[in-house]
Amino acid sequence: MLASSTMLFVELALIRWAGANVVHLSYFSNFILLGSFLGIGIGFLIPAARGHWLKRWTPVPLVLLVVLVREFPVQVRQSSGQVIYFTAVKTTGLPEWVTLPVIFLLTAVIMAGIGKITADLFRRLPSLNAYRYDLLGSLTGSVSFAVLSWLRAPSVVWGVLAAVALLILGGRRNTLQYGIPLTAMVVVLFMESTTTGISWSPYYKIQLEPSPTTTRTYYISANGVPHQSTAPLRVLMRENSPYRRAYEQTPGNPHKRVLVIGAGNGNDVAVALAYGAEHVDAVEIDPRLQQIGAQLHPAKPYDDPRVHVHIDDGRAFLERTDTKYDLIVLALPDSLTLVAGASNLRLESYLFTREAFEAARDHLTPNGAFAMYNYYRKSWLVDRFAGTLDGVYGHAPCVTTFKRNAAVLVAGMTTADQSCEQVWKPSGAVPQAATDDHPFPYLLHRSIPTLYLGALGAMLLVTLLSVRLAGVRVRSTVRYTDMFLLGAAFMLLETKNVIGFALYFGTTWLVNALVFIGVLLAVLAAVEVRRKLPRANQILLQLLLFSSLAAAWLVPAEAVLSLPFPARLASAVALAFAPIFCANLIFSDRLAHAPDPTSAFGANLLGALTGGALEYLALVTGYQALLLVVAVLYLGAGAAMRCVGTGTADSRT
Repeated sequence: MLASSTMLFVELALIRWAGANVVHLSYFSNFILLGSFLGIGIGFLIPAARGHWLKRWTPVPLVLLVVLVREFPVQVRQSSGQVIYFTAVKTTGLPEWVTLPVIFLLTAVIMAGIGKITADLFRRLPSLNAYRYDLLGSLTGSVSFAVLSWLRAPSVVWGVLAAVALLILGGRRNTLQYGIPLTAMVVVLFMESTTTGISWSPYYKIQLEPSPTTTRTYYISANGVPHQSTAPLRVLMRENSPYRRAYEQTPGNPHKRVLVIGAGNGNDVAVALAYGAEHVDAVEIDPRLQQIGAQLHPAKPYDDPRVHVHIDDGRAFLERTDTKYDLIVLALPDSLTLVAGASNLRLESYLFTREAFEAARDHLTPNGAFAMYNYYRKSWLVDRFAGTLDGVYGHAPCVTTFKRNAAVLVAGMTTADQSCEQVWKPSGAVPQAATDDHPFPYLLHRSIPTLYLGALGAMLLVTLLSVRLAGVRVRSTVRYTDMFLLGAAFMLLETKNVIGFALYFGTTWLVNALVFIGVLLAVLAAVEVRRKLPRANQILLQLLLFSSLAAAWLVPAEAVLSLPFPARLASAVALAFAPIFCANLIFSDRLAHAPDPTSAFGANLLGALTGGALEYLALVTGYQALLLVVAVLYLGAGAAMRCVGTGTADSRT
């Protein structure tokens, strides 16, 4: 349990910490996750009599990774026209073709060491008992990291907990060999955590710096990217300020009830109050950003009794509230981070879909208006959003452009509810609107960018080479082809569930954590049921699996979203976890009969790595179509299982 808990805790910590310091990882939300699967899979595939050196030196690659990232942190770099960063400014650190492979390989080696420790302990128990304790450990690691996120604990706390766990796992013989590198890691993280202005939210590493100018009071960087700044009201209200356009272009609007999505440090809230708002709902997903505004904004907007703060996802807030607003402002909601375990899905992606714009329209008063602004950087992106607003409201919105490619879009309920200096006209072919099924507004075409294809191809090549270099006999693992396919299908199914819950309940860290915990509980329930069954009927289990997949395919997302919260929660849980439960009954039965459970488990993890790469198909097909890929993989697993069961290499021993 301790080994499994440490394995998952270190994986989550690396995903969070490295992503906060290396912006290249924002291109790939599951990059470290895939490296972890590779390492753990190899750790399980290495025979018990071999690879003990890997366990002895486990902390060394961990401290190397921490030191490398701290010495060469990477700021924003816009290296591809197919992937957009709104606030790209400069690059520091090593280029991505150096940084990404090194991080991937070091992650794989780290997790291979912890995986080997876990695998050797796994072998001491009957397979289902071992898997049971492995899941309990994973639950412990997941809950522990969720609690640290809730507490906004700094990175040194993560490092101390990981170091203590590894020292225990290393044993007395390796106290010195483990203690020196782990101490060095904790010291590096302590230096980071005690740096002036550094704090952690559940989403970002935030750095706060006083401004040397009079136009701003503080600058806020998130994950190494300039993100927000606090400004005096006189600056926000200057002539031609972007903050004023939503109000100036809706002169007949009373602006009494205002919703600000992406309220951040409070600039937009201060402007709404200055224009006489009587009620402002300020929605901000990150509690630390709102806290900074409450403490340091010179206009003190969050102290005003007219302001009601909601720490929530903007789309989820829209789906829950019945309030009608005179004005809804989508204020600079570029998250700079992605949802864990979901390819290229940013925290704000579901705010920019056609369905989200329709939800905002449905919350406007009869003469209300909707406004959005940002540094869009690409004319086609302005066209996409403006074209979507045109389709939703039935007329072209106002558009105002500023320096640094900033633009403000304002759409009234009717043309009489907006007063434009310039009406939007497309600069070229208008890209299709993003949708809830394909929530990728920053992707021009339905394609996988070459940046992704190259990196994913390199990762798969490294995987093949690593398996060979580790001395794993590929032929001996062919009999576990079904386990490999089960792993790939499960990874895709888990991704689809993360995406579904993000849409239904918000892309918050808490929703994400609860989904992963729910997945582990569903898997554990399947193991407990299988342990009590004298024999599993594979045909019945497969019928149940495909029936649950068919239900998830046939029920549209909008039908679930239209339900009241209790019914929505019940439906989402049933649609998401029924296939996972059925699939893991099949997996548990197969694991129980495997002659070499650790090799079977390792093959399953390498399959999960492949499933992680297949996630990027959603950039082309959308997320609902992933269920078809899942079904094909499960069909292949079933066919492979029958071949194993009838061949000479019978696994039912």
